[in-house]
Amino acid sequence: MFVTPAYAQAAGASPNPVMSFAPLILIFAIMYFLMIRPQQKKMKEHKAMIEAVRRGDEVVTAGGIMGKVAKVREDGFVEVEIAEGVKVKVQKATLSAVVSKTEPVAES
Repeated sequence: MFVTPAYAQAAGASPNPVMSFAPLILIFAIMYFLMIRPQQKKMKEHKAMIEAVRRGDEVVTAGGIMGKVAKVREDGFVEVEIAEGVKVKVQKATLSAVVSKTEPVAES
């Protein structure tokens, strides 16, 4: 019915300290490859997209406004024409997608 003291004392053997951290290390590795690494890749792609935006591209902002880039400014802003004669100044970082790209102008 009760465990004798001899069996209870034998169960107290100390495991290898490295093996006790193995599940924690494994969980961190899984989190890195499933969550952190893809997010970093997505951030790099978004940054490259923002750097490549130029006049004439059709873009969508984070607020859902779609328009054509009228002017790319050096201070981190872009002027987006959302209707004829209506231009809105937005930050480059708020651009969520480039719908259609224009062809670069041929250098002469």
